[in-house]
Parts: sequence; C-alpha cells; structure tokens
Amino acid sequence: MNIIDLTVHELQEKLKSRELTITDITKAYIDRINEKENDVQAFITPLTKQAMEKAKEIQEKKEKGEIAGELAGIPIGIKDNLCTKGIKTTCASKMLENFVSPYDATVVEKLNDENMINLGKLNMDEFAMGSSTEHSYFKNTKNPWNLNKVPGGSSGGSAAAVAAGLVPWALGSDTGGSIRQPSSLCGVVGLKPTYGLVSRYGLVAYASSLDQIGPITKDVKDAAILLNIIAGHDEKDTTSSDRLKVDYTKALKNDVKGLKIGVPKEFFGEGINEEVKESLQKAIEKYKDLGAEIEEFSLDISEYALANYYIIACAEASSNLGRFDGIRYTYRTPEFKNLKEIYKKSRSEAFGSEVKRRIILGTYVLSSGYYDAYYKKAQQVRTLVMNEFNKGFEKYDVILTPTSPTVAFDIGSKSENPLEMYLADICTVSVNVAGLPGISIPCGVDKEGMPIGMQLIGNKFCEETILNAAYTFEQAIKFRENHKPEIK
Repeated sequence: MNIIDLTVHELQEKLKSRELTITDITKAYIDRINEKENDVQAFITPLTKQAMEKAKEIQEKKEKGEIAGELAGIPIGIKDNLCTKGIKTTCASKMLENFVSPYDATVVEKLNDENMINLGKLNMDEFAMGSSTEHSYFKNTKNPWNLNKVPGGSSGGSAAAVAAGLVPWALGSDTGGSIRQPSSLCGVVGLKPTYGLVSRYGLVAYASSLDQIGPITKDVKDAAILLNIIAGHDEKDTTSSDRLKVDYTKALKNDVKGLKIGVPKEFFGEGINEEVKESLQKAIEKYKDLGAEIEEFSLDISEYALANYYIIACAEASSNLGRFDGIRYTYRTPEFKNLKEIYKKSRSEAFGSEVKRRIILGTYVLSSGYYDAYYKKAQQVRTLVMNEFNKGFEKYDVILTPTSPTVAFDIGSKSENPLEMYLADICTVSVNVAGLPGISIPCGVDKEGMPIGMQLIGNKFCEETILNAAYTFEQAIKFRENHKPEIK
C-alpha cells in the first residue's frame, strides 16, 4: 500500500480500521516532499518539521479520546494567499516576502478546528495574477505529468502538489479559473464554489467581486468532503451567503439518468485544441450512455466574456493593491529622499511585471474620462453574461465545456506574450463573472499523455448537481486508475 496514492476518504477508512496512524500518513507525505519537491517546486514555505510535531500531538490526543473528528490528523497544503497566523503569507511576491500574518483566514480556522495538519504554503502566480505559475517571485512550479510543462495558474502550486502526491489535497483560490485551469492541466479535480458560499476573509484580495476559495483534490468525493468543511456563513465577510449547511457527500449518487446537460457550441470553436474537442466529445457520449440528456445550444457570451473579465479584475486589482505602499507591512525601498519616492520605488521594485501590467490597466479603466467607457460598460456587460447563463439554466441542469483550450504548454512558451496567456482562461472566466459554481475533472489525455479537463457549470448554489454529475462520470471512466503522472 502506497499511502500517497490514497484519497482522503480512503485515508479516513485506514485510520478508522487502525491500519494507519496519523504519524504514518504525515511521515509518508513528508518523505515524499523531501524526495520530489526539488523536481516539482510546489512549496514556498514547507512546514514539514512543524507538521510532524503536530501529527504526534494529535495522535496522542486521539488515542486518549480527546479528539474525535473524522479529519483529525489529515494533512493539507494551503495556497500562499491565504493568511496563516504566525506563518509567512507572501502571495509569491517580493512585496510580502517577509510578511507574517497575525491572524488566520476563516477557511484556515475551519481546517484548524478539524485538527488538520498544514504541510506548507504553496506556490502561485504573484497576487494570483497569471495562468502558469511563472509569475511567482520565488520559483517556477513544474507540472508533475511533464516537468518541462507549466502546471497552470494561479493555483499551480496547489494543483501540482496534489498531482505529485506532495499533499493529499489543497486549498486554492479562483478569480477567473485559477483553481479549475491548473486542475485541468495537472489531471486533478478542482472546484470553484458559488460566489459567497465560502468566506473570503483572510484571502489576500485580487478582485473582490470575483475571488473564491475552493478545494483541489484527487477525486470528486474528496472535493465534496473539503467543501463541507470550508462552506458556510461568516460574519467577517459581508458577501458571505447565509444558507443552511449542506452535506455535499450525500449528493454523490452515481446516477445521471434524466440529467439535462447543455453543451454551448461557442466553447468548442476556434482556439480549442482538436484533441481537447475529441476528448470532450467522448465525455459527452459517455454521459449519453449513462442516461443523461445532452443538447447543443448557444451561449452567446464567449466573444466578450474574456475582455469583460479583465476590465473588472484589473480595476479591482488596482484598488486592492493600493494598500501595498512601502509604509506598513510590505517591502520598503532602502533608498529614498521623500514620501513620494517611498511609494514609487517600493512598488516599482517589489511588484512583478504582470502585477504592474494589471495595475496600470485597472487604473486606466477607472480613471476620469474612461470610467464610463470601460468599467461602467463592463459591469453592464456582466449583467448580460448573468442573464445568458440564467436562460441556459431555465432549460439545463448543467452546462458542459472544456476547462482549458489546450493541455499544459511548455514553460516559457507564452510568458512573453500576455495576450496569448490571457486566452488560457477563455473557458473559465465567465463562471466568475456570473458568480456560478464550476468543477473541472479529468476526462482523458492527449497523444503525449497530458491530461485534459472537462468543466461542469451549475446554477448558483447548485454544487450538489455538478458534484454528482462529476462523480458519476469519474466512476465510469476511472481516470486515476488508468493514467498516472510522469513523476512517480
């Protein structure tokens, strides 16, 4: 039995039957990190020593009956834009290179309440701005399926760590596809919940009306288990939805008979790789075999959703990143003559090129004379995107699309062409613009053996529907049993 190959729900069964202890599991992952982290480069701040100490402590308490939680002692990785008390939270930026958070994000508090073990903070694109994790100040994370390829982004460290077996599951954040796209490229499951379902308190903001925290896992059941933990109302987040608590694992019925799935033709047009289309077509046929009702329809948003997203996201980024000024808790330039120079030089020296690009674009669209033409217009178009989705959900339970237009691309191949990199998000951004839930699951591989992801989009707060649709497909094709990453 190889511990790192087991899903979290399988680890739970082994703990219950006493085939494994908490220290066995934690040690297996620490050994794996020590063996493979140099290749994958998924962590910014590994916490292996602290994790082993915590594992021993929880094991002792569990044996004494002082702890009874089902997830007690299960390790996890956390994206480095989620605040962790007493541990660096860098957002993969020189600007926050030495920032130690004085408090925990709400989702981290919930993990701590379950007595889970933090294996470390995971790499990402700086301030979550990017689609390849090449915009980290610290390192380039590699794709475990092929170390010459990118893992996607911005939650590339989280997706790569799960795929490589460095963590059993991880938390990421998704502003325009940053959970789903790297999950697609790394052959794992990534869930972006409905906006407001999971508290954003303690998430370092990129674009506040788009950001959402979610799980990256080995399979769909693990995604449902982790969503159970992190979902729920939070008074500290004014956008948090006050809804009744749901057990998402009960939605996994392995049955899609009569499920109505809409396939928008615009998401299968120009720019989508042929092998991705072929794999998605096979997935559609599999759903038909499983009893789902499939129909092609028109979702007329693809032409303007990407531009709409980047105007809104950059405008909000320009506002949110204004707090990083070299005065309080951030990097400060060592040489300055006056206050203006502190601001200018600190931000110039500590922000990377992609962050600067988005701040400049956002400041431009918010500026006097351009606000109405760009930002106000983008918010009006956002309403149109929502309305188009609402029309679709009047007829269909689930909307099926590719997650990414391509499989993982070579490191460095798009980093000098921002526009080409932005197109990597074309299938995912509209979900954030409309505040909907979306899940990416592996549906096949290309000729080189690189994973291909399928995206299932649900109506607001219909996570149960997309989780069951994903679970049923996953059980039918058994991707994890048939396909493994290059890194063994």
